[in-house]
Amino acid sequence: MNVFYEESGDFKVAAIMSESDANLQIEDARGKRSKIKAVDVRLRFDKIALADFMPQAQAMAEQLDLDFLWEVAGTEEFGFLELAREYYSPNPTALEQAALVVRLHGAPMYFYRKGRGRYKAAPEDNLRAAKSGMEKKAREAALMAEWQRELQAGTLPEALKSHIRTLLHRPDKNTIEWKAVAAAADAAQKSPLRLLAGCGAIPDVETWLLDGFLSEYFPKGTGFPAMELPAAPADLPDAGVRAFSIDDAATTEIDDALSVTVLPDGNTRVGIHIAAPTLGMAADATMEQVVLARLSTVYFPGDKITMLPDAVVESFTLAEGRDCPAVSLYVTVNPELQVIASESRLDRVHIAANLRHHDLDPVFNEETVGLADGGPDYPWKTELMFLWRFAIALEIGRGKHDPNRVERPDYSFAIDRDEAGGKRVRIYPRKRGSPMDKLVAELMILCNSTWGKQLADARIPAIYRAQAMGRVRMTTQPSPHVGLGVAQYSWASSPLRRAADFINQQQLVAMLQGTPPRYAPRDPMLFAALRDFDQTYNAYAEFQGRMERYWCLKWLEQEGVREIGATVIKENLVRFDGLPLILRIAGLPELARGTPVKLQLISTDYLDLALECRLLEAGEPVAVVEEEEEVAEAAEVPEELAEPAVAETPVAPATPAEE
Repeated sequence: MNVFYEESGDFKVAAIMSESDANLQIEDARGKRSKIKAVDVRLRFDKIALADFMPQAQAMAEQLDLDFLWEVAGTEEFGFLELAREYYSPNPTALEQAALVVRLHGAPMYFYRKGRGRYKAAPEDNLRAAKSGMEKKAREAALMAEWQRELQAGTLPEALKSHIRTLLHRPDKNTIEWKAVAAAADAAQKSPLRLLAGCGAIPDVETWLLDGFLSEYFPKGTGFPAMELPAAPADLPDAGVRAFSIDDAATTEIDDALSVTVLPDGNTRVGIHIAAPTLGMAADATMEQVVLARLSTVYFPGDKITMLPDAVVESFTLAEGRDCPAVSLYVTVNPELQVIASESRLDRVHIAANLRHHDLDPVFNEETVGLADGGPDYPWKTELMFLWRFAIALEIGRGKHDPNRVERPDYSFAIDRDEAGGKRVRIYPRKRGSPMDKLVAELMILCNSTWGKQLADARIPAIYRAQAMGRVRMTTQPSPHVGLGVAQYSWASSPLRRAADFINQQQLVAMLQGTPPRYAPRDPMLFAALRDFDQTYNAYAEFQGRMERYWCLKWLEQEGVREIGATVIKENLVRFDGLPLILRIAGLPELARGTPVKLQLISTDYLDLALECRLLEAGEPVAVVEEEEEVAEAAEVPEELAEPAVAETPVAPATPAEE
């Protein structure tokens, strides 16, 4: 005697070796013996060979009309034998019963399983919906198959063109569009990105990089909501000074300005004046919400995405010829260039000039400041020369002055567009640590460290930058910044461009006005803002780095460079000569740090932003200066000495200083 039984949702046949009330010992057609439960047996048979039974039952099952079976089954739960008697005859054969069970069990859309050979026909509405779903799946399967054929042939299907941005940057893996791309990529043994690129889905890598960034950080676009400008207090006292700013030609968000006043007692008062967009702003105002959502201006070659709308920037930027509300730090400096007093206050400052790098650099540089007479005459020469000497004294006071230090240059990018829409990139080197840079950087470090101390002394929470053991972190506790050589360092000098500075200015204004601060001690909103700013600011910097790497690679192609020098930083990581470009070179032999190499450029991979190079020659290693002792990819140059390199329409080689 043989049995037809169910095991784990499948039907099998075997011969009975022995049995009890609850169990059977069986042997299948291959001679494998096992034990099954008696309740799993659906029927017994003896006149058909084991090897023939299931093929015959399955063949008969395929001939059964499911729609007719569904009609015959009625609405009540039933056993398969009952339906077999209704469908076939009062005494259906074992093979007919088995065929019916196989058909019922294989059509869950028509028949719901109720266990141990019992079923129930699906309600008519459910069956209709299930059939519609099956038809949809069949249509989708046909579409996907057609799309896959086109993709594998290197053609982008017309139906996918409207989905390209989503497929490239934020794919929904449950959609048939993505499933078709993924299946075609698997068949072609490529990544989906490479497959789509090969089909022409990425005609412009620059746009692809920008779209990827915008889809993640600006999914609703870069526009701003309508907002009312805060009204600065009308009773701000006149600062009584003529201030000037120092910025790149492309800078529109002018956050800081400086003033120099000679006092009757022989001392000098230096004013550091910071734009004050937070004055008069109510808590939870739309502008504050925008700042906490954007968190920073985004810089990248040829363009930027501002933290605040142009109308706000225009209202509060320290523009030439205007009297601007400001948060000002005044320090009294004696003839020995020592700070003997400091005072912070809110006032209205007259901006007499917006000095630009390209105008200052020819007359105010390392050569001219070293001359006995200070070189040629130029506007603001007296003030600039005093501030230069004061900056050197501040640098010495921080323990960071090294006249013999060799610093790597900074670079600026300019993107030129022709009438046909083509683009060419210009990359300008600019020596870091020039008198202009150092003057502004030292005064901003003084400002930020002083205000950080004042906030800490007043027990008003703020956002600080701390550095220890080479690691920089954001914190709400005033902690030393070893790299800058200061006891505490808050960011408060760029409120038009960074949320951390905007928040710290809110706290400063409250301190100076004697009102409750926007963020109280241990305020969870402050911790949340710090976390969001830190993550987002780093992400923006990473995007800027990717765009700069892209334009460096385009420059190499544009200029037809075939061979170039570089210096080994670590393992196969090299820094290219004359470019702000650091890459890993596959296949580079093990060379000591500081080894100069000559590389032949073979090919460029813009999707991975990588170069394939061949080593032509390697020189003798040279000593690595102290500044380069860090791992290049993770190094942090002191913030005020490493401003974002972005130029929109530069008049001359320039780097837009952030401060």
